[in-house]
Amino acid sequence: MQTFDAIVLGSGGVGSAALFHLAARGLRALAIDRFPPGHDRGSSHGQTRIIRQAYSEHPNYVPMALRGYELWRELEERRGEQLLFPVGLLQIGPPDREVLPGTWASARAHGLELEAISRADMSRRFPGFNFPEPLQAVLERKAGYLLVERCVVAHAEEAVRLGARLQIGETVKGWRVDQGIASVETDRDRYRAERLIVTAGAWAADLLGDLGIALEVRRKPLYWRRPKAGAMLARPDCPTFLYEVPTGVFYGFPQIDEHGVKVAEHTGGAAVANPLALDRQLDREDQARVAEFCQRYLPQLESELLAHAVCMYTMTPDAHFVVDRHPRYPNVAFAAGLSGHGFKFTGMLGEALVDLLLTGKTRVPMEFLACTRPALRRPTSRDG
Repeated sequence: MQTFDAIVLGSGGVGSAALFHLAARGLRALAIDRFPPGHDRGSSHGQTRIIRQAYSEHPNYVPMALRGYELWRELEERRGEQLLFPVGLLQIGPPDREVLPGTWASARAHGLELEAISRADMSRRFPGFNFPEPLQAVLERKAGYLLVERCVVAHAEEAVRLGARLQIGETVKGWRVDQGIASVETDRDRYRAERLIVTAGAWAADLLGDLGIALEVRRKPLYWRRPKAGAMLARPDCPTFLYEVPTGVFYGFPQIDEHGVKVAEHTGGAAVANPLALDRQLDREDQARVAEFCQRYLPQLESELLAHAVCMYTMTPDAHFVVDRHPRYPNVAFAAGLSGHGFKFTGMLGEALVDLLLTGKTRVPMEFLACTRPALRRPTSRDG
């Protein structure tokens, strides 16, 4: 049985970052995964992810986002490549729903800069974004996008460069802790370590089942459409965008390569029983919802579909992450249920998990993401 200082189960967004931070602190670290870094079988793929600071979901995410920005810049400097593109983010929605009030609340709480965009300014500065009443718009200049696969690969490669080991093509069957030592069994071998980090993404429910956390995996399709000639969305200075409209929450990115403009729906999504058997075929109903959104709000996009992909969200009941140490095993830490808005935080979440194991606390307050909060409890037969 091979022994390490720490083992990471899953090398996706958070797992690759955790492996890097373990190795950067001189620990002999191992990550185990079915698939290689940057794969398209989980949640951390599809070319791009939005990054922002004025966080509508909860003001407590803002310090986490700010630390995340610092770590992405450090990783870029270490790699000599750009991973974060601060093109801005346009958020458009009614003034009395969730996105805009939450965004303004976070900005006020943390002194962040936002710009309200009038209809006249929208047509002049951002042509091609329809903006009907009663919708309002706000621009966050420091927001933008991350190159998702490149971020995962960067963390993994830097971890290996620092001496970490990446074990690919192995399936974790289970883990246990005996007398303070964690042991992991795979379909090929067994490993031991003083510390264990579980970052299993859509497979988290299998590896953290003893915690009773209600996690639901959802199927999330992504679509790339051709922009019309001269469209704002084809320009390199075009911001990312997010709309809260009566039919749902939709988001997208400017064209960055031949694949076109990426657009997807954040809300909804069919439940996934087995992540390994995820249906990756083109779903006409999902496609029609996004097409209807584009026709109404993004008229500078052609109807032609250039590409599509499918990823997964792992949802908690309250749509907030779970980041904590195991209640019974203080040498086990985990991140789960990122609920479709977690990738921008993966660098700092990897750091936070290592901090939890080495010091028992995180640099940024994250108690609101604890696994003991009542909203996470899986219903029982006594709940009716």
